[in-house]
Amino acid sequence: MTMQEEPRRQPMQPRCCPCAGASGVSRRDFLKVGGAALGGLALGGLAWSNLRAAEADAAPAPARQPLVVKPLFSYETPRRHDKTSWRSWGGIETQAQANEEMARLQGDFEKLAGAADFPVKFLPVSPVRGGGEVAKVEDLAGADVILLCPAGAGSDIFDAAIKTGKHVVFFLRHKSGPVYLWYEIVSPRYLRGHSDRLVAKGVDNGDVVVDSMEELTWRLRALGGLKNALGMRIITIGGASGWACAQAPDLSRARYKLDIQDVTYPQLAELIKAARDDKAAVARAKERAAAYLNDGGLKLETQPTYVENAFLLEQVFRGIMAKADAKAITVNACMGTIMPIAETTACLTLSLLNDAGFLAFCESDFVVIPVGILMTQISGRPQFLNDPTYPHQGVITLAHCTAPRRMDGKALEPARIMTHFESDYGAAPKVEMKKGQKVTCIIPDFKAERYMGFVGEIADAPFLPICRSQIDVAYKCPDARVAENMRGFHWMVIYGDYIREAAYALKRIPIAFENLT
Repeated sequence: MTMQEEPRRQPMQPRCCPCAGASGVSRRDFLKVGGAALGGLALGGLAWSNLRAAEADAAPAPARQPLVVKPLFSYETPRRHDKTSWRSWGGIETQAQANEEMARLQGDFEKLAGAADFPVKFLPVSPVRGGGEVAKVEDLAGADVILLCPAGAGSDIFDAAIKTGKHVVFFLRHKSGPVYLWYEIVSPRYLRGHSDRLVAKGVDNGDVVVDSMEELTWRLRALGGLKNALGMRIITIGGASGWACAQAPDLSRARYKLDIQDVTYPQLAELIKAARDDKAAVARAKERAAAYLNDGGLKLETQPTYVENAFLLEQVFRGIMAKADAKAITVNACMGTIMPIAETTACLTLSLLNDAGFLAFCESDFVVIPVGILMTQISGRPQFLNDPTYPHQGVITLAHCTAPRRMDGKALEPARIMTHFESDYGAAPKVEMKKGQKVTCIIPDFKAERYMGFVGEIADAPFLPICRSQIDVAYKCPDARVAENMRGFHWMVIYGDYIREAAYALKRIPIAFENLT
């Protein structure tokens, strides 16, 4: 639990973040204005009668859209001349060899797509001999990424590809097929432009892959996540906010192009009241809660009514997202305002939504929410938004009262269903995350200019008198390096190692990134 700095004459109030108090809006005034003071375009036309059908379908969360990649193969067919140099480096000299290489590339890329853990589609490999041919490639417009495979020909092709505004990646052959000319000269001739520093616009050394399909895969995974994150629509219950950063929602709109739609607390109160009056909806919530608690990996340590109310709230949230055609939702003022309205806490509800493939965040903190969206879209795994503590002896404790159980995107972790810590009310999961599990930790800054991060390992899942889901994460860099680079407040954790993908996607926004390890 953290405290907002208050005038000395006033008692300090418990809260995980100061955003609820930072706006100067009391709970009573907040309910009067319906959260409008905290920002967000209001979502209208909500009634339980038109949300019920969408919610009852229990439709799965929308799948990630595939990244569409267009490979362009550039080459030359030189003619022999006596007593002079007539060919450049490279293993492609004839049209027959070029045809063979295009077929080889297509096969390699189709294998990559078949093995990928993210949705990706490769369009047919197209040959180009000069920059003027790039714009004439018929299916180029539908691509997200241009994959340049330059066995030969000039750099005007690269310039034409970059001018399209699409992401550009180079794939060069060394030993995986006939060696390419640009394996030799991509750095001095193009990236550095016959100088000692990077001068190319729109690409850099990180956009060049030689031979390795694994290296190509993780870059495409990052770009696929970026495609699905940018412009995402997110529902804010009670308005968009930011931990000690009033401009966070506007920065999220500017950097990540987020479409933020608000549902006010008076709107939510009406929807919950109507849902409670719907006997079928209440029965369904109770039935789903009973099935959930019947899981052998769960231990109930709070009142069953809180769990049932959490499932009813989840049904309301599902209906709202279905109505708005949204995949993401966040709750503002979740340390108090929602509790008397929902007669539970939002903690378990958000956990359930994350396990179902939605993106659900507490606190409406748009300092950290955008990076949570990005990392879930990269990894295909749910996020754990958390409060960090202070790094020491190679360990830092990360905790929050809401966490997904399906942290690897597949299996449910064991959990204790308890009360929310600060209020000792409602239903919140203490997820027992795996010891020894590798995790990616991302630390966003308030200004959305420079993020930090590292890959660590879960050393313990303790039970301290703090937010319920808690992990001690071990890292392999000096404590001082972590402490000196802590920015913003909330951190984002994802199971697995996605640090390269994070850096690669963020530079396209652009947001700088430093890997602390």
